Amino acid sequence: MLTYNMDVEERSVWLRATPNSSVLAQPFYATEAGLFYGQSHFATARTDKESYILFYTLAGAGLIEQNDQHISLPEGTALLLDCRTPQSYCTAPGYDCWEHYWVHLDGVGVKAMAEILQPQGRLSPARVSRMEMLPLFEKLFAEWEKGTTASQLEIGLTLHKMTAALARQLLAGDESRSNRSMIEQIADYIRAHYAEPLTLDTLLEQTPISKSWFLRLFRQYMGTTPYNFLLSTRMTRAKELLVLTDFPIGEIARQVGFEDESNFSTRFSSMTGQSPQQYRKNALKPMPNTSET
Repeated sequence: MLTYNMDVEERSVWLRATPNSSVLAQPFYATEAGLFYGQSHFATARTDKESYILFYTLAGAGLIEQNDQHISLPEGTALLLDCRTPQSYCTAPGYDCWEHYWVHLDGVGVKAMAEILQPQGRLSPARVSRMEMLPLFEKLFAEWEKGTTASQLEIGLTLHKMTAALARQLLAGDESRSNRSMIEQIADYIRAHYAEPLTLDTLLEQTPISKSWFLRLFRQYMGTTPYNFLLSTRMTRAKELLVLTDFPIGEIARQVGFEDESNFSTRFSSMTGQSPQQYRKNALKPMPNTSET
């Protein structure tokens, strides 16, 4: 359900699109966008919508409310909001305007970025330079009406740049720097001890935080779970040993932390699409001679 009071100036812009299947398959795509010159009574309340929305305030301030959060969005700040959870936003009390760009966006890329842009599931505004954000919205608007494959790719790239700009600012905060440093130390620990029988409890012994918060932070900063990061580290080392040594497969499995050769081969095949033997054989094939004769 949607209710709103469109108290905006006539020069406001509202763009809409109906993405086709190829666009919906992209990691970043947009369905609506606008530049609203909201006045004092501008307000929107929504129960759900299958997208995220990114705001950027040009002048005045907005008030964003979701769950128990009440976030002010003054000039020069941006915010990503998940519209699947009931929310409302309006011109902030005490202000006579909220001039802002906005875009409804979605896709697997947006979902992945949301883990950074909404740390611990909280709405997290951040200051982003007008010199960085305005050209991106201008680019978005310029490509919107073209409807070509090239323009849709440009829109996707632009949305990625917008969310990346917001993510950089959030990750630069004092608390974020401290959390990132802690997770990077854990990642270094995994890289140094990948051949050992590491467990989640072993990793938690290196941190002063709870299991749930650790897992959330690790995914936020490393883009995956600790277990998958460990597997990736082991497989990368296994690839090196397959190419650079003539060790038997069982010995390589042992050196990268697997007691069982069969389990190693199964994991390797599922992650690379090739068995260890196939990977070694293909990697050692001589390069074709492409020199002119």
